[in-house]
Amino acid sequence: MGNKRKCRRPQLSAQIRMLLKNHSLGQIDEPYMRSLSHEDLIKLSTKLLNDLKEAREQLNQGPSNSSRPPSSQAPWESGEEVEDEDEGEPSSSESLSDEQDSGSDEDEAQTPSGQAEDGVAASNTQEPAAKRKAGKPKGSPGYGRTQQVAITHTVDHRVDRCEICEREAHECAEQRAWTAYASLDIEVGEGEGLGLRVTNTKHIFYEMSCDCGHTSRQCAHRGEADGLWEGIGLSEWRLVGPMLCALIIALTYRARMSRARVQEFLRDWLGLELSVGTLQRCIEESARSAAPVEDQLVAEVLNSELLHADETPHKEHGQARWLWVFVSATTVLFYVGYRTKEIIDNLLGEVYGGWLMSDGYTAYRAMAKRLRCWAHLLRKAKGLEESLNREGRRFGKETTAFLKTLMKAIHRAREGPGEDLTPLFQEPLDQFRAACERARGSSHEKTHALAVEFLNDWEAIFRVLAHPHLPLTNNEAERALRHWVIQRRISYGTRTPQGSRAFALLASIIDTCRKRKASPWGYLAEVIDRARRGEEVPVLPAAG
Repeated sequence: MGNKRKCRRPQLSAQIRMLLKNHSLGQIDEPYMRSLSHEDLIKLSTKLLNDLKEAREQLNQGPSNSSRPPSSQAPWESGEEVEDEDEGEPSSSESLSDEQDSGSDEDEAQTPSGQAEDGVAASNTQEPAAKRKAGKPKGSPGYGRTQQVAITHTVDHRVDRCEICEREAHECAEQRAWTAYASLDIEVGEGEGLGLRVTNTKHIFYEMSCDCGHTSRQCAHRGEADGLWEGIGLSEWRLVGPMLCALIIALTYRARMSRARVQEFLRDWLGLELSVGTLQRCIEESARSAAPVEDQLVAEVLNSELLHADETPHKEHGQARWLWVFVSATTVLFYVGYRTKEIIDNLLGEVYGGWLMSDGYTAYRAMAKRLRCWAHLLRKAKGLEESLNREGRRFGKETTAFLKTLMKAIHRAREGPGEDLTPLFQEPLDQFRAACERARGSSHEKTHALAVEFLNDWEAIFRVLAHPHLPLTNNEAERALRHWVIQRRISYGTRTPQGSRAFALLASIIDTCRKRKASPWGYLAEVIDRARRGEEVPVLPAAG
């Protein structure tokens, strides 16, 4: 039997507004309370009651009755016992972007703690050694590949014509091989030859001496690194082929494997030995190859009639960032950036004319054809129903009943011609608005907040009554984020702006292809192959 995790009660959020500070609470005991007058004791009891209710309500909050995402729920809160399958193994804290140290620490002394290499006890006052910087030290000798893989294919790259006099190759002397490289890749079998097959293709480049005295050479294409992709050039001269790159991305992003686990998989199942640095390089180069595809994704988003938008926290080198997602019927677009209105303005601005479904974040309010997610409102109303405040419970029940009545009418309207329901529910809408106006003056903070939210977003919330065919929830965007939230918890985010962009680009292509019922891996392999040869990337697969 595996060891059970020791579970602790979740800590109270620091955002709870307590009337009594810890300093004051520490001075209160039974003798002090007995010394108070009746009037002062009532005042103190009222404050203590308020703080107790706030604490209880906070403990009772979950994904079903608040804005907490499902991923924030601890395993023990669901009532299930969780076994630690990887007891004793370190958790994967590898970045999605930062280049890993592909070397080893064998050059460091492997001695017991507190002893020097000669066995003499180290002094307690000895200065700790400076932490070695990750990566191969500058100037140290390099190492070639030790694994030898048999050549399965040979490709000759011959000179077509002289670069000076443009004389055809057949009119010149015989060509000579001047350099070559080998590229590992995989072939995906079809029909009777199902499965994966490792290939090792030898690319031979030739040179030709012309009668004019000039020697022309055929060379592998090499692209220069620039801008955000500093240090990441695109070149045909690569150890890892396009389809093998796509497999590495699939294991990293879809299977959520760490670099070490990907390395283990390739070694155990395909017999390939690749360093962690090589794996990281494949991911970075693939992302740079796919950068032009972003223009296609943006164009698809702007041309959509309905767009779902959402955002979730994301860490970049420990700093707070946000992962944004924009989902249409056939396209998914991710960005990593700050949680500001600038993201929406830069992407949509005044260009987008379709419907935008979102949550209550104020940055979305500038969009003219905005819709509000009812699921968020229902969860908050349910939280008020379970509140210990009498006024809050009453407003929560009224809100829940009203929204559920409207939802039933909207679902019935979708089965028919989809006529405008606003005139039919005008009187109940006026009554509910009056209830929100009354609740806005409540002393109960959560009751006041929900009432203000309804009043601020009134048109966005109830616009769906005039257009019953439109969605009621933002589930499309939330489902699109779910996989990547789990990925973030495993990897702890990204470490550089370059890594954040790579993560968003590859996630966008993967989810867009999936939404179009097309395999992203064949498309990614073609993107990488064309980019290495300096050609334009292919268009995205059509919706299936």
